[in-house]
Amino acid sequence: MKIEDCIFYQLSKANQAGARFLSENLAPFGVTAVQGVVLNFLLDADQVTSRQLGQRTKLDSATLTGILDRLEATELVERRAHPVDRRAILVCLTKRGKKVAAHVHATILRANRELMAAFEAEEEKALRRMLQRLHQG
Repeated sequence: MKIEDCIFYQLSKANQAGARFLSENLAPFGVTAVQGVVLNFLLDADQVTSRQLGQRTKLDSATLTGILDRLEATELVERRAHPVDRRAILVCLTKRGKKVAAHVHATILRANRELMAAFEAEEEKALRRMLQRLHQG
């Protein structure tokens, strides 16, 4: 088998293309694709512990910490002490972060529709089912 036919190669290239497409769409907001996804999760459920955010995003602790560091440096999120658990840190959108996250969310929805327009409705459903089966293990 040629490497170009290997499913791992094809998935890797598809991931790169998707991340590049999303990053290009999110560039006006100064965030990367993965930062945009994290902002989306926070827009959905704000003021969560970093552990909860990691579980929802399925990002490991080291990766999430780096992303949060960059989002905090741009004043889109802030970390706060948990009011009950001294060991936990809450991740919270700032006022500016909420505005940017709302724009990012709308942009992700639009970019998703644009990217998936290459597929017929049944193809899109099938692709989503297959990808979900792959990442659920």
